[in-house]
Amino acid sequence: MIIEIKDCLVSSEILTECFCCDFAKCKGCCCIIGDSGAPLSEEEARLLEEEFPRYKGHIPAEGLKAIENQGFSIIDSDGDRVTPLVSDKGECAYSYTDKDGFTFCAVEKEWCADNSLKIRKPISCWLYPIRISKLSNGLTALNLSREHLCKGAFEKGKKEGIPVYRFLREPLVFLFGEEFYSMLCEAADSLSSMSLSARE
Repeated sequence: MIIEIKDCLVSSEILTECFCCDFAKCKGCCCIIGDSGAPLSEEEARLLEEEFPRYKGHIPAEGLKAIENQGFSIIDSDGDRVTPLVSDKGECAYSYTDKDGFTFCAVEKEWCADNSLKIRKPISCWLYPIRISKLSNGLTALNLSREHLCKGAFEKGKKEGIPVYRFLREPLVFLFGEEFYSMLCEAADSLSSMSLSARE
């Protein structure tokens, strides 16, 4: 089912499915495994370059070399603007791994230390497992992605009863505003009521 909220077409799965990152289990592997980098908007690519002097100290040598050789963003085989990778294994150039094997975003590390940084991290990372696409009619589509890397997060979310939209409240509000999020909550409540009525 698709629900229209303002200028967005929202998949009902975002309201009905559950999700909660299981970082202790996955150790941030989504930052280092993949066929392409994280999708970026033109504005995000600009900010990554502009703010580079402030966060580059958190990036390991391999990532710095990848950025130097490829640029702050690249166009992948699908024609999308994405973050550069360190190697064909999929490590994002903006990631770093600590001594315990946990991988983090270097940009977000600096943002946490000083949130005057103009970018926290790519919205495509922050908003995952929601994927955003622009439609030819001018609307924005929000759909649920189900990467195998995040199987544990879907299981944990279901166990703890945390819907996708609740887990992602902060990035959703950041991107679309409080009013949009309130309407999203109302839509979720309506779906829940419909589901209960159908079972009675």
